[in-house]
Amino acid sequence: MVAVPSGQVTLSDRRTQSSWPVEVAPFEMSALPVTQSWYARVTGRRPSSAQGERLPVESVSWWDAVQFCNTLSQREELTPAYRLCADAETAEWDASADGYRLPTEAEWEHACRAGTTGPRYGQLDEVAWYQGNSDGRIHSVGGKQPNAWGLYDMLGNVWDWCWDVYDAEVYGTYRVLRGGGWADEHWSCRASVRRRSHPTFRIDDVGFRIVRSTPLPQL
Repeated sequence: MVAVPSGQVTLSDRRTQSSWPVEVAPFEMSALPVTQSWYARVTGRRPSSAQGERLPVESVSWWDAVQFCNTLSQREELTPAYRLCADAETAEWDASADGYRLPTEAEWEHACRAGTTGPRYGQLDEVAWYQGNSDGRIHSVGGKQPNAWGLYDMLGNVWDWCWDVYDAEVYGTYRVLRGGGWADEHWSCRASVRRRSHPTFRIDDVGFRIVRSTPLPQL
């Protein structure tokens, strides 16, 4: 897990043509997307289309991802971040919990930018696997340069599920995806790009990474 400092990020919505600043508290993020070997150790499952221990886990839904977070938290004797409602396949986030969770999209973009202000934290071919260099397949994690905070594959390889609902007024329960994937054109692999999907959706270019809130100092 990598320590991500506090900061501010500006999110935007193309439909409403609006933007808004978000203050981000410090947190910890996994340096790499969750791999297939890590996912299998925690869940006993190997759902991915392409098999490889160091490949990002993919073909996992948002619902699969929040379940992974809770299971990992329980294994490490942490308080699970989510109260799960299996019938509706929804979750409530307990912000006071010290367990693992998905990043908010503000946390994700702040971590991706790592203090930069451009569309990417480096030259695209040097930091990301995308349509132009992936040879039509997913790649092992950590094969490209990290950003300044030591986070790999924030752009390209697989999209990352985020906690947030995309636009409840139009898309209901659809959740946010960030980062672009191995099959995407260059314009999808940018820090600000947002995609959406139903929380039960699974496909071979969508995975996730995890975060933990940084505990408040004891007074």
